[in-house]
Amino acid sequence: MSIRYIWPPRERPPVLMKHPDRSAEVFDKTYKTLDCGENNSEDAERTLMRKAVAVCLAKAGKKESDIDIFLAGDLLNQVVTSNFIAKENRIPYLGLFGACSTSMETLALGAQLVDSGFADSALCAVSSHNSTAERQFRYPTEYGGPANPTATFTVTGAGAAIVSKEPGKVMVKEATIGKVLDWGIDDPNNMGAAMAPAAADTIFNHLQDTGRGPEEYDMIVTGDLSAVGSPILKQLLWEKGIDVTKVHHDCGLMIYRPDQPVNAGGSGCACSAVVTYGYLFKKLAEGELKRILIVATGALLNATTTKKKDTIPCIAHGVVLESAGGECK
Repeated sequence: MSIRYIWPPRERPPVLMKHPDRSAEVFDKTYKTLDCGENNSEDAERTLMRKAVAVCLAKAGKKESDIDIFLAGDLLNQVVTSNFIAKENRIPYLGLFGACSTSMETLALGAQLVDSGFADSALCAVSSHNSTAERQFRYPTEYGGPANPTATFTVTGAGAAIVSKEPGKVMVKEATIGKVLDWGIDDPNNMGAAMAPAAADTIFNHLQDTGRGPEEYDMIVTGDLSAVGSPILKQLLWEKGIDVTKVHHDCGLMIYRPDQPVNAGGSGCACSAVVTYGYLFKKLAEGELKRILIVATGALLNATTTKKKDTIPCIAHGVVLESAGGECK
């Protein structure tokens, strides 16, 4: 018998987990085991990114030679998963690291390169794996150590997107690049609280820059603040006179069912990527959503800084996606 404690109480997600048994309608490929048929977790993560890239190219009707630049990142040291996939596809490559914010970092930079004319098409991809992240930052999962209830559970998955000037049903409208903030939290098992100020800062700056209010978005979605960071985000924005209660959702709460043993919720590069590229993209393409702001959050720590008890610098990058008409790919 096991008992799972959640503090503060989980907010019940309103969308994705209404249909927890319909993952095939949300994701292009699912695996029944964490090893994805490979001999170890690191190889499994490469399989995830490799498959995400292959599916993305196939859905767009493109070959690797059609892509001008590959922007990718992951959580492993020296973004090694992305490096190995770049070795295979031989596309000009920029390896990026923004921790769990990398999904929107790659998408924002890819859109900027295409919009400026430096590239006609950019392939953006990220991945994460629960076992590889646990081995690097904490303990191997085989160790079986108890998890802090404020800790998040790294999502095992990968997501990819192609940005080009060809018309489609979803458009990258704007991006707000975040600043690194550090509010003095040094507990790597409480990253939701550490990242919330960076998310609040990026959302506030985005709304100030655009002159919009939260009500002008169907959804404002954060990456992986989960049950601990989401209430803090709302409070910080409320103190600035901004109420996001009606439109805010968090990928870390959307990705897992409330009854799954994932502590405070999901995290990892793939957390925002699979929810955005798998679920929210389809809602935009179908016209159910018109405009959303995705704010992926990242804790910029490593295995050494946590042992030194350094505080955790954090960042959040925001990208606006809009339903645009055209042929959906």
